[in-house]
Parts: sequence; C-alpha cells; structure tokens
Amino acid sequence: MNTNSTDKPADVAAKFQIFRADGAESLMDSGNMSVEFPSDVRPLVTEASKHGLLDGDQVKVLFDIPGFSLIHAWIKKNYPLSLHTHDTDCLYFIVSGELRLGNEVLGKGDGFFVPANVPYTYLPVGDNGVEILEFRHSGSFNFKSLSKGNFWNKAIETCKSEQQGWQNAMSPLARSPKQNNTENLK
Repeated sequence: MNTNSTDKPADVAAKFQIFRADGAESLMDSGNMSVEFPSDVRPLVTEASKHGLLDGDQVKVLFDIPGFSLIHAWIKKNYPLSLHTHDTDCLYFIVSGELRLGNEVLGKGDGFFVPANVPYTYLPVGDNGVEILEFRHSGSFNFKSLSKGNFWNKAIETCKSEQQGWQNAMSPLARSPKQNNTENLK
C-alpha cells in the first residue's frame, strides 16, 4: 500500500514492509510532488499536455514512509524533460535503458546524485527510453521547471510526433515476467 508519508505514523519506518509495483500509485495522483512552471510558459505547457506530454512518462510511488521514498520512473524515448530542480536531494539508479546527462551517457547499473535545488535535465536514449529508481529522504518534494519558451515550443513538436508511440509503448513493469514464488515451493 502506498499512501502519502504525511498520513503515516512515525513508527511505520521501523516495521518490515513489502511493496509491489502492481499496487503503486502514480506520482501525480499521490500528491507527493508539487509542480511549478513560470507563468509565461504555462500556456505552452498546457499545449504540450494536449499533445501527449503526460503520455511520455510513467512515474509510480513504490514506497513512502517518513524520511524515505522510492519512485520508479519510466521516461519514454525522446521525452522532453524540462530543466528543473527539486527541493530535496535525490539519488537515481538506472534499471534499464540509457540517458544522456550533459555530455555523459549513462546506462543500466549507473546512477547519479542531484543535491536539492541544483538544476538538471536528461534525455532518454534508445527506443525503450530509460527506467530509473529515485531514492529520496522525503516523500514530498517539488518539481520547479526552469525551461523557457523555446524549449516548450520544441517540446510541443516532440509531443505531436511521439504521442502515438508513447501511448502504445509497453511498460517495462509489464514486460517483466511476473513470478509467483509460491509456485517454486511446490
């Protein structure tokens, strides 16, 4: 069960817990992340959203207790991730695929750390995008976009050209064969 960390008693962290991807709530539905865009680009963000911006990623809160959260994100190919900051530190681990971070290409098993309030962005590389885990010491955080109008004009065109592919793409979580451990005990 994935509920907002502010709704949980402090002693929850001391308990052994199991979480499953199947029951994970989307980040946007969880209320764990607030989103801020400069007022001058909000109409462009709205336009990008009309053309599939929200189809370009799939982000789930896997685990959230006071002082610790784990998010699974699948950022689909060519997704235009805005230059942004978060108000908390975050450690990223790449589960599959590749991403370009500045001049570096990072792949499966690689990761990176972004301190709070440091601007960054990355671009998924390859046909299946990139699948990452995000580790934070907080369940609640912000996404503050810093990208200007030129970025968003290009993002609208990317969304128009990629929307159908993003909608038809199969989630890495769905592609992985689910195993029932009780069958192995027979």
